Amino acid sequence: MGFQPHVTVATIVEQDGRFLLVRELIDGIEQLNQPAGHLEENESLEQAAARETLEETGWIVEATGVVGIDLYRAPANGVTYVRTTFIARAKRHLDDAPLDTGIIGPIWLTLEQIRERTAQLRSPMVLSVIEDYLAGRCFPLEVTRGQG
Repeated sequence: MGFQPHVTVATIVEQDGRFLLVRELIDGIEQLNQPAGHLEENESLEQAAARETLEETGWIVEATGVVGIDLYRAPANGVTYVRTTFIARAKRHLDDAPLDTGIIGPIWLTLEQIRERTAQLRSPMVLSVIEDYLAGRCFPLEVTRGQG
């Protein structure tokens, strides 16, 4: 079958100096991640990022830019992920939105709080893309185009 990387998206949402993260259970252990997930058939990367953010946090967001595209090989399972990370602004929270299985819920943390919890981060990308964002890395949404 050959090499088959997973196409994923993530969203950085900052509000009042805090970042929206997801508390999730992976193999029974709580981890922290940006709202993130896999691209589905017939959707754009931007649509996937908005959908995943809603499904994992209950927040409706609007993408404003792209931090970058990262390649990551997970040591736990050997899977390679191609992850596009979007920047978005929070528009509205839906208190009664059902969250995906395995999701404990959203949490807003400062950069310092995230750094203090490095051992809980799902991957090193969680912190590295926030640092890239804070350093001013932002590409226009047009760097991703097309629909599935």
